[in-house]
Amino acid sequence: MKCFNEESFKVFDVEGLDERMVAIRANIQPIFAEIMAEVSARLSDDVGYETFVHIAQHRRRTRYAPENTWSAISDNKRGYKSQAHLQLGIWDNYVFMYLSIIDNPAKREQYVDYLAEHHEFPDDFVYSLDHTKPEFFSVTAGVEKGIQRLHDVKKGEFEVGRIISRDAKIWQEDPQTYILETFKTLFPLYQHLNA
Repeated sequence: MKCFNEESFKVFDVEGLDERMVAIRANIQPIFAEIMAEVSARLSDDVGYETFVHIAQHRRRTRYAPENTWSAISDNKRGYKSQAHLQLGIWDNYVFMYLSIIDNPAKREQYVDYLAEHHEFPDDFVYSLDHTKPEFFSVTAGVEKGIQRLHDVKKGEFEVGRIISRDAKIWQEDPQTYILETFKTLFPLYQHLNA
C-alpha cells in the first residue's frame, strides 16, 4: 500500500496554484485513493452499508494554492460535508486522520448531544476546531470546551483523531498500519453519529 513520504510534504513548497495542484495530483491523491479505498471497504464491512471516498479537488480556488489537502469518507455518494465523516489529510508538517464535523451539518445538535456524553478518546488523540487552520490540541486538554463550542458557535467545527508529524519515526516503521488502526478506532464514533 502506498503511503506518504518526504516528497508528499514537499508538495507544499511548490509555488503557484496550478503547479501545486499538479504536484498534489501526482504525489498525494494516489495515496489518498489507495488508503481510503481500504478504509472505506473496512468501514462498510463494519457498519453494514456502503461508504464512499471523496478526494478534495480544490476547484473553487482561482488564485491561492491550497495549504493542505484531504480526502473523506461518508455514506453519501454525492458529498461528505453534510454529515460527520472520516478525513485523511496532509499539511506541510503533519498528516491527520480525523472524524470531522464541519460546515454546519444538519444533525449538529444530535452530534453535540452524543459527543457531550461520549468523549472518552485515547490519550494520544488530538482535536481541531477549524479545518482551515493547522492548529490542534490534545484531547486531555479541554476537549469538552471544543464540543461545547460546536454547540455554541453557528459555524463551530470539531475534528478528532490522530496526527503523524512530518519528522515522526513511524514513517520509517509501519505508517499504513497506524493509519488504518486509527480509523478503526474512529469507526464506532462514525457509526453512532450517523445512526
